[in-house]
Amino acid sequence: MDLQEYREVFLEYLSKKIVKNDSLKTPQNLYDPIHYILQLGGKRIRPILTLMSCNLFGEDHNKALDAALAIEMFHNFTLIHDDIMDRASLRRGKETVHEKWDENTGILSGDALMILSNQMLNNYEGHIFKELYTLFNKTALEICEGQQNDMDFETRNDVTLSEYIQMIKYKTAVLIACSLKMGAIIANADRNDADLIYEYGVNLGLAFQLQDDFLDTFGTEEFGKKVGGDIIENKKTYLIIKTLELASEEDKKRLLSLYATNNDSLEKIKEVKGLIKKYDVDLMIKREIKNYTKKAFEKIDLLKLNEKRKKSLIDFGISLMNRKL
Repeated sequence: MDLQEYREVFLEYLSKKIVKNDSLKTPQNLYDPIHYILQLGGKRIRPILTLMSCNLFGEDHNKALDAALAIEMFHNFTLIHDDIMDRASLRRGKETVHEKWDENTGILSGDALMILSNQMLNNYEGHIFKELYTLFNKTALEICEGQQNDMDFETRNDVTLSEYIQMIKYKTAVLIACSLKMGAIIANADRNDADLIYEYGVNLGLAFQLQDDFLDTFGTEEFGKKVGGDIIENKKTYLIIKTLELASEEDKKRLLSLYATNNDSLEKIKEVKGLIKKYDVDLMIKREIKNYTKKAFEKIDLLKLNEKRKKSLIDFGISLMNRKL
C-alpha cells in the first residue's frame, strides 16, 4: 500500500470509530470540540506511520488501527493545549478550539482527548499492551518536557545547540518515532528492529524540524506559513542560537536587541536574516538537515527487512523532506 491508501484506511476508521459513534455523546461542549479538531484535516503522518510500520513487519495493518487512532488523538490533544499556550487563533486555516469555544472548554476537551487516546490502547492484550502503554506514556511525558523547555528558552539568551536539539527531539521527533515503533510492537517485530525503526523516526523527526526552522525564515509563502514568523515571535531556533554562538560582540548585541522587541516589521526580519547569512548559518543548518536524514537512512540499512520494504521507508523520508525551499 502507498501512503495515500493508508491515509484513506485511517480516515475511514476515524470516522466510524469516533465521529459517528460519539456524535450523540453529552455534554456536547466536551465532545464537539474533540470532533471538530479531529476533522480539521492535516497529513495524518503519525497514524499512517503506525499502520505502515505494522505492515512492513509482516502484520495486517488493520491490527494497528486502534494504536494509530491513539497516536492521532494524542497529537491533537497537544495541538489544543499548544494553541492555548501560544494564544493562536488559527489551526490549519480554521479557528482554534479555544477561539471557537473558550479556554476552559479547550483545556477540558484536550484532557478528555488525552484520556480517550489512552483508552484506545486497552484494545490490545498481554505483552503488546504493556509495551505500547509504556512507550506511549514515556513519549507523552517527553513531549511535556520538550514543551516546557521551549517555553523556558523564550526568556533565556544562553540556550545551547545541544539543549535546542534535545528540546525539538522531545517536542517533535519522539512522537514520530513512537508512531513507528508502536506498529512494530503490534507486528511482534524483533526488539532490535523495533528500536532501529524508532531511531529512524527520531533522526527523521529532527531533520524535519530543522527544515521547518529553515523554511520559516528562508522559504516562500507557498510553504503555507508566513515567512519570518519565528523571527517575529522571537523564537530561538537553530538559526538564532548558532548565529549568537558565532557572531561578533557587536552583532550579538544587535541580534539580542532585535529579539528583545515585539517588532513585527519586514525590516526586523530582513536584518535578522542578514545576520544569519553573514555567518553562513543558513548553509550550516542545511548540512545538519542532510546529516540527520542520512542518520535516519543508515538505521534502515540495519533492519531485517527486504529491500522493497526498506525502500518504502526511504521513499517516505524523501517525501517528508522534499518540501519546497
